[in-house]
Amino acid sequence: MDKKIGNYSFIAGVILAIVLAIPVAIVDSMRVWLTALLVLAGIIVGFLNVSGKETKDFLIAAIVLVIAAGIGNAATTLEQVAGTIPLIGKLIAELFKNIVVFAVPATVVVALKALQTMANKA
Repeated sequence: MDKKIGNYSFIAGVILAIVLAIPVAIVDSMRVWLTALLVLAGIIVGFLNVSGKETKDFLIAAIVLVIAAGIGNAATTLEQVAGTIPLIGKLIAELFKNIVVFAVPATVVVALKALQTMANKA
């Protein structure tokens, strides 16, 4: 049952990241509340969704996601394109930002849980 709750919470978080990109792309003043909501959802997913065998795969996938979207400046590049494609460019940029904001807290929680597991084995 816990696994299903974790899976549903992860799917809900990704859907939330997608849906919340729309109002932020239109009304920038909503960013603070929506970001806080995504961070909270990421923390919940980190505690509920990932355990044991899937920890390594989750951390690798999260690292790739954060590097591609965050460090790779995908959102910034898309925002620059937003001048050419006004709403779509900004919407996609917000989507990338939201997914990173959702994934990073989950990744931190999973990494800390993995460290605790390793420390308990030592």
